[in-house]
Amino acid sequence: MDHAATIAALVAVLNTSQLIIHLSLRQMQRNRARRLRHRRESLKSESGTELSETTSPSAQDMTLAMGHVDFVERRFWARETSTEWWDRIVLQVWDESQWLRNFRMRKGTFLELCELLSPALKRKDTRMRAALTVQKRVAIALWKLATPDSYRSVANHFGVGKSTVGVVVMQVAKAIVKVLLPKVVTLGNAQVIIDGFAAMGFPNCGGAIDGTHIPILGPDHQASQYINRKGYFSMVLQALVDHRGRFTNIYVGWPGKVHDARVFRNSGLFRRLQEGIYFPDHKITLGDVEMPT
Repeated sequence: MDHAATIAALVAVLNTSQLIIHLSLRQMQRNRARRLRHRRESLKSESGTELSETTSPSAQDMTLAMGHVDFVERRFWARETSTEWWDRIVLQVWDESQWLRNFRMRKGTFLELCELLSPALKRKDTRMRAALTVQKRVAIALWKLATPDSYRSVANHFGVGKSTVGVVVMQVAKAIVKVLLPKVVTLGNAQVIIDGFAAMGFPNCGGAIDGTHIPILGPDHQASQYINRKGYFSMVLQALVDHRGRFTNIYVGWPGKVHDARVFRNSGLFRRLQEGIYFPDHKITLGDVEMPT
């Protein structure tokens, strides 16, 4: 509970900081506009020329060219969208069942995930706008991965651009691979795994292995190589699990047309088994009849 409370406090500080940054940017914009009005009034008193909405474009252009008036920086470079749903409803109102249904995890797990990924996902604010928070980046990615919603629908939910959703999903996916994969998907204690399979009636076994096909859109280059034996485009995911069904090794990326045995022989898992890094006593793995053991 103390750990969860600490995470919640850090989240509150982060949200408050973002609000302060947003308000500060607005104040800077108002100050800039005020300085511009004062400059115009000074020019009016000095030259007797009124720079108003009725001034012809050519006169304004010449005044700018002569350096009498600073060019006005554009206040916004993208259309503002509402983030009320995420900031006010999801973060503050949703209960655990709603989090599980839409993000496939509890809010506490989500906050811990954000904390782990923060070093890889945190971005600095720019003069143009505040960066998306780590929480919002992770939420966008989880929502897209957990639901059939389109990129446009996700963008409307979170008040961001459609292209931003695509960028954020890739950023979070890469952060998960970089930060979490080495920590979470590991062999662990090999002897415990061997004993666990032995207790289930599979002596001398170090894991269960198989391949599965992840459906994808057909690529432009060598599309036929990605059509699997069931007739759809896919990539092969090879997974090794322990006696409790936990992933201990994964390998993904080969085209769907490639046989599972070839994927296995080209994987890092195969090399580790050959070199005796995994199961030095040559324990076997359970798998399809076509999968080498």
